[in-house]
Amino acid sequence: MKQRVKNKRLKESSRVWMQRHLNDPFVAKAQKEGYRSRAAFKILEIQDKFKVFNKESIVVDLGAAPGGWSQVISKKCKQVIAIDLLDMEPLPNVDFIIGDFLKEESLKMLDTIINSAKVDVVMSDMAPSTCGIRKIDHLRIMALAEAVFEFAEKNLKQGGSMIIKVFQGGAEQQLLNKIKHSFQKVQHFKPKSSRKESPETYLIAIGFIEKIS
Repeated sequence: MKQRVKNKRLKESSRVWMQRHLNDPFVAKAQKEGYRSRAAFKILEIQDKFKVFNKESIVVDLGAAPGGWSQVISKKCKQVIAIDLLDMEPLPNVDFIIGDFLKEESLKMLDTIINSAKVDVVMSDMAPSTCGIRKIDHLRIMALAEAVFEFAEKNLKQGGSMIIKVFQGGAEQQLLNKIKHSFQKVQHFKPKSSRKESPETYLIAIGFIEKIS
């Protein structure tokens, strides 16, 4: 039986969102199985299809809070380093950095944790705040995707992988071409646990080709 939100003080858009959230089977499943968010099922599907992670993987989770992806992957990997501007409740086998992954202080903390080594996977389920103006929202999304890619280029080891959330239509061709030149395999993937009406999809890039300077 569907739940209905009756709070009349809520805006219609907020009421629709909350009603959809309350009736989302993956939200209920996440609560039942003890996951922090429904996003856990997306990374499980990605792992099932692409086998990105293994027990020796060192992984950086950008924009990690509330920790749905880190929670899942920490059980499959050697180490996870989660970075977010928002605080996050601790997780076993996860080192958390509160800060901006683009800022020098966050990068120094990351270097300290991994002893200046390279990592096996960079993953990001981040999405920028949207304003409803399609062109502006697209520019924000692509700017964030490019920032994640640049971070991955600096921190991935040879043969490493990258997972980035992008929106409908995938990565812009210029960025996609850059990524294809840096990885052996690049593919778009929309998990079944992603809402059908959502424009989100994921760019999976495997086999990083480290450039020798």
